[in-house]
Amino acid sequence: MRKPIVAGQFYSSDKRELENEIAESFTSKFGPGTSPAKREKKKIHAVITPHAGYFFSGAGAAWVYKEIGESEFPDTYIILGVNHSGPATCTSDEDWETPIGTVKCDIEFVNKLAPKGIPINKKEHRCEHSIEVQLPFLQFVSKDKAERLKIVPIMIADGRFERWGQIIKETINETKRKVVIICSSDFTHHGPNYDYVPFKSDIAKNMRQLDITAVNFITKPNPKSFLEYTERTGATICGRYGIAVLLWLMKYLKTERKGQLLSYYTSGDVVNDYKNAVGYATIVFK
Repeated sequence: MRKPIVAGQFYSSDKRELENEIAESFTSKFGPGTSPAKREKKKIHAVITPHAGYFFSGAGAAWVYKEIGESEFPDTYIILGVNHSGPATCTSDEDWETPIGTVKCDIEFVNKLAPKGIPINKKEHRCEHSIEVQLPFLQFVSKDKAERLKIVPIMIADGRFERWGQIIKETINETKRKVVIICSSDFTHHGPNYDYVPFKSDIAKNMRQLDITAVNFITKPNPKSFLEYTERTGATICGRYGIAVLLWLMKYLKTERKGQLLSYYTSGDVVNDYKNAVGYATIVFK
């Protein structure tokens, strides 16, 4: 069992408080306005959603989890996270615990990834928050399917998006899984705390322009051009490698899917202070 490491920090460690926190994210100033309606037959293929503390990014996450909660329920959710602390691209075969309950790992899928080149490394996953932060939201919108909820957790740590995408694609085809891909990423981290200060004035406007240009590469989708843009500008998009894998999959997994920007704001918009601020873009692929 993979125990939560940021409960009580990024989100409440109390089940009732956490569920209230998530519910309020849907109706907050930056959220979609309402909680998910009844699940329908519409399909989504992937989303990009932030992984900061819920006080800051919960409203952004609510946009994509509303889409997830109103769409067809897949066999498994592939969650592409970040490895903030190391160079390892890897998966985990553990179930994941949150204050809401346990999320099952899709063991069969994970065991087929490992021999193809995405190894199981529980140790790396136990100190990384980017996948964990998605799970309470996923549980909240999957209450009607809680017993069937399964995930494939994968941390993407380098830019070999074709390699990782091909392995995931082969495994999807081999297992015949119906999947939804959740890519966990914040966007530009601006300020001295992040050692990235390209703007001295009009920070909010310039951050938005920097991130929305990146979003334009994402929604096409164009993984190579997206990564080239982040390298050229230095844009500190922490989940850029996972995003590139997602974009490759959207191009080569059956038919090409284009993305749609649902929401964009920054942590600076939340507290009206842009000295140190992080951008949150939420995107869906239908």
